[in-house]
Amino acid sequence: MKKNLAKSLALAAVAASTLSTGAAMAADTLAFNAGVVTDYRYRGISQSRHQPAVQAGVDYTMASGFYVGAWASTINWIKDTGTSNNTAGVTGSVELDLYGGYKGEITKGLSYDVGVLRYEYVGNKLGRVGGFVDANTTEVYGALTYGVFTAKYSHSLTNLFGNVNSKNSTYIDLSANFDLGNGLTLTPHAGRQVIENSPAFSYSDYSITLTKDLGKGLSASLMAVGTDAGRSQYTLVNKYNGKDALVVGIKYTF
Repeated sequence: MKKNLAKSLALAAVAASTLSTGAAMAADTLAFNAGVVTDYRYRGISQSRHQPAVQAGVDYTMASGFYVGAWASTINWIKDTGTSNNTAGVTGSVELDLYGGYKGEITKGLSYDVGVLRYEYVGNKLGRVGGFVDANTTEVYGALTYGVFTAKYSHSLTNLFGNVNSKNSTYIDLSANFDLGNGLTLTPHAGRQVIENSPAFSYSDYSITLTKDLGKGLSASLMAVGTDAGRSQYTLVNKYNGKDALVVGIKYTF
């Protein structure tokens, strides 16, 4: 009797383990996205000279909490920096972000997200411009989410976006995510970018975004965005890239 009971328990344990493994594998997800925006804004600053940008990405999320991904967008700011500084041959029209990290839960309702992000500006020649270095940047980040509220801290391990001697620059991001029902989500945001050793280039940004789930993987967004970035520091080819604006976007996730 005891022998049969032990055998039954062992078989049950194996079955449970198999089901658990299968559930974990089933929970792993691979998702792709593609979209277009009327202006690519990052941390409040236009990356595309207030012109439309085409964007696409892929994300692989494991049941364990680990994730990796890549995302790309067309940009103009590197070439514009060369033009504004009368420097020929300054290329770099694509931003490629490569990232990976881990998400977990500390307690019910409180979760965290830690990871590393590499901004690769493909073929960029920003270092040719006097007063700038290579645009490629690496950051580490950590975020805490409680309910609808998220606080995130990013720290650069390299020079930040081509700014000289800007290693250890930081960005603080505060946001919320409100489900309004009927497929509508409202996301207010405020951030503070501090450029190490370049206080004139430091600034705050703010935005509020309304997103509509249109079904079948399609969504649309409307964002009101602005900054207090210095006009002289963030003007390229006579365009102030930190000005207030409305940005419309559409994205397909599959």
